[in-house]
Amino acid sequence: MRTTLYFLLLFFTHVVFSQNKFTLTDKEYQELHIKARLLINSNLDSSFIYVNKIEKSNNNLHKSFAYGIKSYLYQLKEGDSIKSKQLYKQAFTYLDKIPTSNDKTKLNAYLLNYGGLAEWKRKNLRTALLRYEEGKKLSEKANDLKQIIKFNRNISSIYLDAGNFDLAIKVSRENDVVTDKAEYLFEVDEFYSIKSLLYLNLGSCYKKHFLFNQKNKIDLDSAVYYFKKSVVFAKYIEITRTNAQIGLANVYLLKKDYKTAQEYYNKLLIETKNKGYNYSVVNYSIGELYYKKNEFDKALVYFKKVDSIYKIDNENLEEFIYSNYFQAKIYASKKDYDNASKYSKLYLEEYKKNELKLNKEISGVNNILSFSDLNKEMIDLQKKHKNENLFKYFILLFFFSIFIFLIIKNQVDKNKANRRVKELIEEFTNKESDLYKNLNTPSNNEVKIDSDDKSVDSKNILVLDEEKEKEILIKLNILEEKLEYIKEDYTQQYVAKKIKTNTTYLSYVINKNFQKTFSEYSNGLKINYVINQMIINPTYRKYSTQAIAESVGFKNASSFTKSFNKRTGLTPVQFAKSIKL
Repeated sequence: MRTTLYFLLLFFTHVVFSQNKFTLTDKEYQELHIKARLLINSNLDSSFIYVNKIEKSNNNLHKSFAYGIKSYLYQLKEGDSIKSKQLYKQAFTYLDKIPTSNDKTKLNAYLLNYGGLAEWKRKNLRTALLRYEEGKKLSEKANDLKQIIKFNRNISSIYLDAGNFDLAIKVSRENDVVTDKAEYLFEVDEFYSIKSLLYLNLGSCYKKHFLFNQKNKIDLDSAVYYFKKSVVFAKYIEITRTNAQIGLANVYLLKKDYKTAQEYYNKLLIETKNKGYNYSVVNYSIGELYYKKNEFDKALVYFKKVDSIYKIDNENLEEFIYSNYFQAKIYASKKDYDNASKYSKLYLEEYKKNELKLNKEISGVNNILSFSDLNKEMIDLQKKHKNENLFKYFILLFFFSIFIFLIIKNQVDKNKANRRVKELIEEFTNKESDLYKNLNTPSNNEVKIDSDDKSVDSKNILVLDEEKEKEILIKLNILEEKLEYIKEDYTQQYVAKKIKTNTTYLSYVINKNFQKTFSEYSNGLKINYVINQMIINPTYRKYSTQAIAESVGFKNASSFTKSFNKRTGLTPVQFAKSIKL
């Protein structure tokens, strides 16, 4: 009898053990593998069921995959980071037991992808991106194009969250082209899932790109286009379809098409309440819609729903934060400053915590973000009815600081002007004629011919004997002594005719000896004349800028002032005032 019972117990134990431990065929594993991955975006509970079946296999590769995907599922469904990390560690324990092979490399990439997704859900963007990039390299090594496409989509999401919208759009559009070419690799459902997520990401990219600068309204049209495509491809994928419809409604809200937006929101409100996901997001969006329509009491109803949902499930933090922002604004408009202060304080506390973590994560991609305009607005709102006197003192201090700054700047500018005037007075007191110096000093400088002298062929080298050159310089000096250069018609043609030479020779001599074009040479003489007259002639200083300009042949005060400032660093008026001091 005892022997019979023993064998019955042994048989029962063997049967139970066999039911819990078995080996999946490759075909069975692939079928369960695909279903588990696909259902992540539509039915998490069903995904868990298929993963649990894979986990029962005694194949290390199967168990490693099961623990890897479960680590993401726990993070996604329950936000259980501890359990998620434990499972992720177990996945690599089984991976280490697998002999080196292409399948092991592929699996390693899968695990890195799920690890990246879990870190992304935890808002650890930098860690997520590192895992995606490492996994993508392994997929490239294993020639796993399907997984490369998925990595590209996830990397694009990181760029989007980091505010690199142009790069996110570029990666997504390129990935779209690659996905179409690789359609033959996917089952129909898997292909539709990937395309719907890709278009959802592109729609979000264009929407956020518009929110960043709010100038290019074409971004909103692009967002509508991609959200609609996502809805089409997500026909049987509920979560993705709902997210795309929410995105679409939000774009209509940005377009101020309130009627269309509300039609979407009303349908989504019923759907999300029944399905149990994104209900808070839709409530927040409806609250924002009523806020923009100035229906503040209705808006408050939906914003308070967002708060209630957050307190229950602790999800959708961003919607909770901004619901407090809008509630603060609404109560401020009602002059209910106690509630305005209460909600602005809640907003600021949560916003700072959230943004500090986010900024820390994206610091490797973007610069640390300063407080946004919303922060400043909330801080001002919270303190407005308490700090009016402080604000007045600040204004007084601000203008006093500007006043002191202007006094100091004025004194610095005045001292600078005085030093410059002193330098110029010394220069003109000891000045020796540039022409005179050039008459006695040979020059070996390179020659540049005036661009306005069309008679010169730049390919020919001009040769002028020393006697002819000296003769031109002497005649130029005579014209300078006669103050011919202050005439309005003191042009290159006029001077060439006056000293009986041609414009080519004249330009050559001036270029060679003064390293100037004729116009630079002429303007220099005029400005030096004005400087000297201002120094020695008090009456001359009293002339208007226009009068002084005309006295030396300038056609307008603007070009004269520009030339004068270039020579002295001062305007004619500043120079005249500085001499008087």
